[in-house]
Amino acid sequence: MAVHFGKDDEDVENHDINVTPFIDVILVLLIIFMVAAPLATVDIPVDLPTSTAQQTRRPDKPVFVTVKADMQVAIGEDMVSRDGFASKLDIATNHNKDERIFVRADRAVSYGDVMEVMNSLRSAGYLKLGLVGLEAREEKK
Repeated sequence: MAVHFGKDDEDVENHDINVTPFIDVILVLLIIFMVAAPLATVDIPVDLPTSTAQQTRRPDKPVFVTVKADMQVAIGEDMVSRDGFASKLDIATNHNKDERIFVRADRAVSYGDVMEVMNSLRSAGYLKLGLVGLEAREEKK
């Protein structure tokens, strides 16, 4: 067994940075972003507005306009005709045109019929509308 204390070419320190792990990480991130980027985009071009509005609290007594499957319209619990729609809505809101109206429609009602009711609300002067739906619950497996 011999002990060697001299300096050889093998004993010289290597001051180069090993960039191979760095390049490996960058390539993996590149692949992840290449796969994830198309999933994050929407195919329909829409110029969406920005909103700084905070979440509003639910009113104590909200006004619901309900469209039943047979196209009957109700304000709250009272059935109304299309002719007296605006006057009954004014009574329900105490003539407050700034009150939010919550629109509920049966699943069987077509989109066009819901839009017709919303247009009636708009022509009556009620511009703050909210659409009501059920929250989707996950099925337990």
